[in-house]
Amino acid sequence: MSIQLKKIILLTVVMLGLCALFLTYGLPTNWAYSFERRSYKVFAIGMVSCAVAYSSIVFQTLTHNRILTPSVMGFEAVYLLFQTVIVFMYGDKTFSVISAKENFFLSIVFMLGFAFILFKLIFKKENHNLYLLLLIGLVLETLFHTISSFLQLILDPNDFLILQGTLYASFNAINYDLIWYALVVLLGCFGIGLTQFRYLDVIGLGKAHAVNLGVPYFKKVRLHLFLIAALVAVSTALVGPIIFLGVLVTNLTYEMFKTYKHHILIPACCLVCFISILGAQFLVEHLFSFNIVISVIINFIGGLYFIYLLLKTRTL
Repeated sequence: MSIQLKKIILLTVVMLGLCALFLTYGLPTNWAYSFERRSYKVFAIGMVSCAVAYSSIVFQTLTHNRILTPSVMGFEAVYLLFQTVIVFMYGDKTFSVISAKENFFLSIVFMLGFAFILFKLIFKKENHNLYLLLLIGLVLETLFHTISSFLQLILDPNDFLILQGTLYASFNAINYDLIWYALVVLLGCFGIGLTQFRYLDVIGLGKAHAVNLGVPYFKKVRLHLFLIAALVAVSTALVGPIIFLGVLVTNLTYEMFKTYKHHILIPACCLVCFISILGAQFLVEHLFSFNIVISVIINFIGGLYFIYLLLKTRTL
């Protein structure tokens, strides 16, 4: 049995133990309802973990950088801007005008539409490189954040409170009816992505090597960027943005598994991400008594780890 397989088995055991603790700790006497809600929450965390892990690992393979995540492309900024605009337009009537289901699908459509326009413009000619795409994505992200901040400044304070509830990641406010729609998109993306691991292993060597080894580089990059856009759109629309989660879980995975093989990295990162989110959610519910949201814990730890990586890494 290889060392990587032993580590994956160990992570699986930790994940199952944490699931058992989360599902059973402090259950009330009438436990059936609480157990069902917790089960849905664990299922949603598993979906978000897979989406974040796959999109972050593949994005870092495409960019050959362990610090970049899909958030630099501006997907989360598009989500933030869309939520700000609808609250700015409808105020306290937002949720009566646009249902949670409509909001979920519109958020996905806007984020995928943004990705489609961005990729179409940049990859119109094959001599355009990925770094130009990253630069334009970073500029658009800043622009969207600036517009959102301006609109939030002139919002009514009551409407601003409504908006705040949608801008922080939370597994306590998930509309469980949306999970099945998100699951369909997730399974579709993974169904395609699972056949691409061998190409990702070669693309990880660099553009020149991949082209010389016969990989249709631009075609594969376009495909994976659309998969990344779809997964980021689903996870963000389901629970909200978690900025530093991708950086945290991918680099922990790289440290634990010294390999370039994606059929090992991606399942391992899914497990690491699941353990991180479920552990943070357990702390939110039982240590902090829901006084903080999960994104505060993850972004705090992830932000510190990000600074550590910046200080540790000499070349980005």
